[in-house]
Amino acid sequence: MRRLLRTLPALAGLALLACAHFEAGAPASAPFTIAVIPDTQNYVDYSHQKDAGFAFDASELFIAQMRDVARRAVGNGGDLVFVASVGDVWQHQTERIDPEHAARGFRAIDNPIFASEFKVGDEARTIEIPKAIEGYEIIAAAGLPFGVAPGNHDYDAMWSAAEFPPDLAKLKNDPAGIRMVPDDLGMFHIGGLDNFRSAFGADTDFFRGKPWYVDQYAGGANSAQTFEAGGYTFLHVAIQMQAPDDVLEWVRGVLAKHPGKPTILSTHDYLTPWAERIDGGFLDFTLVDPAYHNTPQQIFEKLIAPNDQIFLVLCGHYHGQAFLEERNEAGHAVYTVLADYQDRGQVGLDAGQPNGGGLGGGPTGIGDGWLRLLRFDTTTQPPKIAVRTYSTHYGVFSDELPEYAAWYREHEQKEMTDEAFLAEESFDVTLPDFRARFGPPRE
Repeated sequence: MRRLLRTLPALAGLALLACAHFEAGAPASAPFTIAVIPDTQNYVDYSHQKDAGFAFDASELFIAQMRDVARRAVGNGGDLVFVASVGDVWQHQTERIDPEHAARGFRAIDNPIFASEFKVGDEARTIEIPKAIEGYEIIAAAGLPFGVAPGNHDYDAMWSAAEFPPDLAKLKNDPAGIRMVPDDLGMFHIGGLDNFRSAFGADTDFFRGKPWYVDQYAGGANSAQTFEAGGYTFLHVAIQMQAPDDVLEWVRGVLAKHPGKPTILSTHDYLTPWAERIDGGFLDFTLVDPAYHNTPQQIFEKLIAPNDQIFLVLCGHYHGQAFLEERNEAGHAVYTVLADYQDRGQVGLDAGQPNGGGLGGGPTGIGDGWLRLLRFDTTTQPPKIAVRTYSTHYGVFSDELPEYAAWYREHEQKEMTDEAFLAEESFDVTLPDFRARFGPPRE
């Protein structure tokens, strides 16, 4: 069940975390951090740059974020050992519909409700993807292993499916009554990962020949990495959105090749800000193409619950944050952490960007430099993870910023109190069964 209220850490503890640096030669079981990069699409969006009339180059926040992450790397004297990206790296598509789906008889239709969402052009290839690659080159240069899970915006095409059209009559007669449901919006679908493979494929310089890049499927659309930290060898697996059965079978094979390794799974769409896995939304790919996709619930039932190695799931997609603790078939805990800050636009307001360009009439969403830092301490019994939310732009953790709740709570978690909202961004997770599953840490 969701934990809405958690004990906030003392400011002194946060100050130590902000300044903590660990030498590269620190003991194998020393505490360590992994960075979770949430949806970065609005930073690199070509329409959010000065050349397009925006108040500043939002891509500068993305590059600054990656430099901050690199600065924390073990090789630079920090304690950061791995970077997990949960997808939607860039914004736009390059095809109206991909050739594979077109050959199978799928059709894209116009959808005036989301006309800007389905804008197709070459800007992704010429502006957005190169900027994304530039950012991850900074991570790679710091010697950090990393994995990227493709999000819906990272596919070559995203379209409104002809089989599930929007309610145009309601749009004309009652536009204020349009709801975020398939009956009103229609259904969206995605296809093609050639653009993603061009940036993060198995044969790119990022991964080719790297000993920590241990497996891949579909040319790197799904990938697996290992990293050494805290006295353990961890396995990280990044899979495509609402992955099909063959991808899940591949993951089972990866787990079989790496038995006993504590495993982190990253996928784009898995948990809502209400800590639920929902099926049937307008981005439920199983409704459009049921033979080729699994819902988040099906992924839990088919892959996560039966495989005791998977103890942590990371995801984005839904704007906001959430935490879920549940049990797998072995009775052990699986922890899911959602973070997606793409709706946050205070930096734009600071730079003079007019208000009203975002969802619900708020500021144009950029991201404001926020990401998640997960600091593991496997030396304690039980081990624990300190989950913290940090802005590389403002240079503060969420509960060090007095304006934090006032800036973001209303359009992310309006049903919460300020205290509960802050607690969602800064909390500790204890791992009482970690050593029973994976043994004691190596010294």
